[in-house]
Amino acid sequence: MTAQTKRPTQRAERLDRVLIIVLDSVGVGDAPDANEFGDEGSNTLANTARAVGGLSLPHLERLGLGNLTTIEGVPPRADTQGAYGRMREVSRGKDTTTGHWELMGVPLDSPFPTYPNGFPPELIEAFEARIGRKVLGNRVASGTQIIEALGAEHVASGRPIVYTSADSVFQIAAHIDVISVDDLYAMCMLARELLVGKHAVGRVIARPFTGSPGEFVRTADRKDFSLEPPAPTLLDQAVGAGLQVHAIGKIVDIFAGRGVTHSTHTANNMEGVDQALAHLRGLNGRGIVFANCVDFDALWGHRNDPVGYARGLEAFDARVPELIAALGEHDALVIVADHGCDPTTPSTDHSRELVPLLICGPRIQPGVDLGVRSTFADLGATVADALHIVALEHGESFWPLIQRRE
Repeated sequence: MTAQTKRPTQRAERLDRVLIIVLDSVGVGDAPDANEFGDEGSNTLANTARAVGGLSLPHLERLGLGNLTTIEGVPPRADTQGAYGRMREVSRGKDTTTGHWELMGVPLDSPFPTYPNGFPPELIEAFEARIGRKVLGNRVASGTQIIEALGAEHVASGRPIVYTSADSVFQIAAHIDVISVDDLYAMCMLARELLVGKHAVGRVIARPFTGSPGEFVRTADRKDFSLEPPAPTLLDQAVGAGLQVHAIGKIVDIFAGRGVTHSTHTANNMEGVDQALAHLRGLNGRGIVFANCVDFDALWGHRNDPVGYARGLEAFDARVPELIAALGEHDALVIVADHGCDPTTPSTDHSRELVPLLICGPRIQPGVDLGVRSTFADLGATVADALHIVALEHGESFWPLIQRRE
């Protein structure tokens, strides 16, 4: 069946609004194929808890988080508030774009290109010709470390800093007093036009920073320039059906603006929660609010900071009651992740992990164990089914399993 002909399961009950929050990189244990990615033993949540002597996550515990993996301080419980499970990624990548696209029903057959030795000279030369200046860097690096290493030279020369990571990204860093944010965005758009075909990286990322040598700080004006998904996503289907889709954080960038009716960028996790609540309360009618909490990945996972990661988890947990209280009678809250990024391993890269799946709301049956879903796309299929919109080709709906039985 194609995305155009596959129909949602026809049921009397349906949801009106779904709030999806992606806890960026909060994995719950190495995936069955983790050895193929060098990630055996990775478990972002469990290893973080062990590293800090235990976590206190009472609200996520109530949703069933402790049932997903062994988490010090977060025990399993039978009386969960909603449905819970884990999901396995079928796409061959472990990056943000791949994970989010699969969540919304579009898995990828092949991974985006990566550049462990930096970008080839011909690509850099072509980019330099387009922007009219030479670049610095062109290597795999931590974003904070490379601006400390090359920031002073950049300020003196005006040459932007180009770097990548283990992900499929082409990142450009520039001091806002040397290259304005708008000019940096323009450079990124030129790079995006260049990076096609075999060099079609998942994202070009603008990384503006400020400050002085030894005290450089990245600003909140980061912007991602993503490829467009290769097929219609759940978001496209929702908008096509007349629903609203509110994108919070970097969601609008991940989907290249497609399938989005309203969007708000955010500076941190707590602002992300604030905006998710505001958009949910302001969404009159049916639709999806889709938010990404990026700090887990950007601030703590990639920087191998389990203490920061733990505090971030506890801060989010404290907001869960607000999220649940904001749900209407026909609303649901979904908490998931897009990959892992275990801060306790030597690697600073994403890790190939199963991701959590927690769902609650007035119409969601409590205590349902969904097991291990065979693809992230099961989430997109389920939300399509619950909202009674045209489903996608990939994924199996578990909506019949989680509808509250009167």
